[in-house]
Amino acid sequence: MTSAHDEPRLLTTPLTIEAARSLQAGEAVRITGEIYTARDAAHRRLMDLLEAGEPLPLPLEGAVIYYCGPTPAPPGRPIGSAGPTTSSRMDAYAPRLHAQGVRATIGKGPRSPGVRAALQEHGAVYLVAVGGVGALLAEHITAAELVAFEELGAEAIRKLTVRDFPAIVAYDAHGRSAFAGE
Repeated sequence: MTSAHDEPRLLTTPLTIEAARSLQAGEAVRITGEIYTARDAAHRRLMDLLEAGEPLPLPLEGAVIYYCGPTPAPPGRPIGSAGPTTSSRMDAYAPRLHAQGVRATIGKGPRSPGVRAALQEHGAVYLVAVGGVGALLAEHITAAELVAFEELGAEAIRKLTVRDFPAIVAYDAHGRSAFAGE
């Protein structure tokens, strides 16, 4: 676990399995590159596409998925407030996406035992971002592009270009947790 004096680890997307496996629960990270937003409705659509053998609207290998439904962009900004949503709502979908190569998800709150097992099995991590500071997190987003499911509004999939996006490793690929009591 990192101390308050340690510098955050810099991560670049797409994440390799080696990079994901090198992370430790409790470690602070800063992400630069492309990440994708997806919440409940988008996850259901992705599962439908996987079941039908259809192509997906985003590459999953090495992907980072941010559980976020951003607000509309104010003038001069690529995106509005972009805070994390409760991750447990995606627990039914996460193991399948990790099996397809997703290396990290970002949200808030604890995850199910099934998700934690999938992280270990597939060499992935779960990151948490601070809830309630979506406007500050949006300062690390330099571009936002609609990727799929526009009709879902805030729950559409977007590709975000991020620079030094802050997060904490909540569950690492070795079964360790940063949550107290776990």
